[in-house]
Amino acid sequence: MGVLEIIIPFVGGLGMFIYGMQTMAQGLENAAGDRMRSLLEILTKNKLLGVLLGAAITAVIQSSSATTVMVVGFVNAGMMNLQQAMGVIMGANIGTTVTGWLVSSAEWAKFFSPVMLAPVAIIIGVFIMLTGKRYATKEIAKIIFGFGLLFVGISTMSTAVEPLKDNEAFCNIFVTLGRNPLLGIAAGAIVTAIIQSSSASVGILQSLAAAGLVPFEAAIYIIMGQNIGTCITAILSGLGANRSAKTAGLMHLLFNIIGTAIFSIAAIVYFSVVKPAWAMGSITQTEISFIHTLFNIGTTIILFPLSGFIIKLAMKIGKTDKDGKEDEDSLLDRRLMETPGIALTSLKAELHHMGEIVKEHLVIAEDILISPDESKISRIKKLEERVDKMTSEISDFAIELSSLEISQREHRETMQILQVVSDMERISDQCENIAEYAEQMIEKGLKLSDEAKKEISQLAKVCVSSYGYAFDAYTKGDEESAKLAIEKETEADRLEIVFRARNIERLTGHRCEAGTGIIYQDALVNFERISDHARNIAEEREKTERIL
Repeated sequence: MGVLEIIIPFVGGLGMFIYGMQTMAQGLENAAGDRMRSLLEILTKNKLLGVLLGAAITAVIQSSSATTVMVVGFVNAGMMNLQQAMGVIMGANIGTTVTGWLVSSAEWAKFFSPVMLAPVAIIIGVFIMLTGKRYATKEIAKIIFGFGLLFVGISTMSTAVEPLKDNEAFCNIFVTLGRNPLLGIAAGAIVTAIIQSSSASVGILQSLAAAGLVPFEAAIYIIMGQNIGTCITAILSGLGANRSAKTAGLMHLLFNIIGTAIFSIAAIVYFSVVKPAWAMGSITQTEISFIHTLFNIGTTIILFPLSGFIIKLAMKIGKTDKDGKEDEDSLLDRRLMETPGIALTSLKAELHHMGEIVKEHLVIAEDILISPDESKISRIKKLEERVDKMTSEISDFAIELSSLEISQREHRETMQILQVVSDMERISDQCENIAEYAEQMIEKGLKLSDEAKKEISQLAKVCVSSYGYAFDAYTKGDEESAKLAIEKETEADRLEIVFRARNIERLTGHRCEAGTGIIYQDALVNFERISDHARNIAEEREKTERIL
């Protein structure tokens, strides 16, 4: 048989395997998006909880590389510290073993034989895709279709390489890899780094094992190398991130290198002293799954108590500050788009961050006309620049997220975020306008009368209070706060009308200067508009409740 007759079917099978794995993972991810978001939200500094979370997410998206890239994104976005990241990384290594067990099920569960089940799964999946109307139904169809295609791919690869078991030169390659642990580890690392998926590289190894080509000893070293190779994705992902995010990638690499060193020494001793006869015996797909799982769980158990040391070592290599944090304006990271449900959580976190800045904006603007101060005016202008930048980043991120394959509810939530961020940005604009009025007063030596000061203070407090209630209503889902925000907006409308009339009376009665009266009038309008935008935010909360 010619080389091309082996390579072409093998590469085709690999393509089907990877595509099937990704399709099934996408369906699972979309179906479990809300649960994954909930898991992230309950994450604490408890590393054990992080291990469970990392394992759960990786089991769903079937890629420790993707999970670690997400961790890099979380750290870069300030959503996760290095202690939390360490736990998730350890769990990701465990979760990635699920794909191997799925592939090996053809051996230990005959019902899952690719010959029997794969074509049926593909037919069912395609039929549901073509006839299903609901979003959830189509996601289930993806899971079934991907499941079937994954098995067809692994079966095709195994069939393609089967003739190689009679090829002495090819078999000698694996004998050499088994006798030289460093070569075996390097081979596994290089292949995995090239295709950037440990699940896929384990699948390739299992397809070769199904054809009886892989000795036991060689497989063990290759598996350990695969765990090192899978770190390349996170390392590359961290290149454009801050130092803390780079450190997260280094933690993953160090964790797997140390684990590989420990188990390589154990394997060398075992095959040299305890069971030398096992070294050249053929390994099965199920045994590969077992060893892969044993290695990852064992490494986690051994290194869990030493995780603090790994973090410190990674921080030293990555030259990260002691607290592992940097002053980042944005909490958004495009890496999170790999998991839309969690990207939405990040988007909400950034919106909350912006909302807090707008709140600070309002606190300064509340009394800036009563006591004009150049330092406060400068602070408001700097905050306005920051809010404008965040508005652009949040809007771009939300638009990109809305174009992905997300549920209708997630799409509506994303659209609402666009509306809320627009209202917050307009509130920030009003604050800047008020600061400019204060600047004019300083330049022209103008002052408000005592009566005007009391009025502007009263209206400002109502409007600031309206925003505070609206912010709590939207971010915390507080129905009572939404009602209070609307009540305050109604009160602001009434006060603005009353105070405008009084200002006209003062102007016509020559009880205030024309310049001061005009500034006062404009300030009333801007404060009232702040309450209008606050009401819009509060009403978005009611829309969210209807969606949920």
